[in-house]
Amino acid sequence: MEQITIDAVDIRILDALQHDASASNQALAKLVNTSAPTCLRRVKRLRDAGLIERQIAVLNGERLAPLIGHGLAAIVEITLDRQDNLALEGFERRVAADAAVQQCYRVSPGPDFVLVVHTRQMPDYLALAQRLFTSDANVRNVKAYFSVRRSKFGAALALSAPAAG
Repeated sequence: MEQITIDAVDIRILDALQHDASASNQALAKLVNTSAPTCLRRVKRLRDAGLIERQIAVLNGERLAPLIGHGLAAIVEITLDRQDNLALEGFERRVAADAAVQQCYRVSPGPDFVLVVHTRQMPDYLALAQRLFTSDANVRNVKAYFSVRRSKFGAALALSAPAAG
């Protein structure tokens, strides 16, 4: 991948987009104090460089609950018997392919993985646990914490201007 450098304007663009990616290019340009064509060119460069991975809509679970049900959110710790690279990458690939797994982190020390999982109800979680954990002979331990309320949700990274030089 090509080396990319970023400046303070790029940082302002990234910061603005991670808080509201729905802003028009004109509004974004005004917010970061640049022209609309320059802003559009910079956003494309940041996207092409992989700094902007994707843009998504964050749904309000509480407002959706009366329409589709509350669902079940769980934080799941997974410990494997074997931690060789092949075993770790194989487990990562399997859980990443499952739509119920929202996030997967390889962590240390402690368990090998922490997952954020969302299912519609407990039977769906049990099916997921069977599919991903119980049927895998390399999974030694599973510890699940079920959410009773979401107090905060965010994805924004703390950004600061790049160091000069």
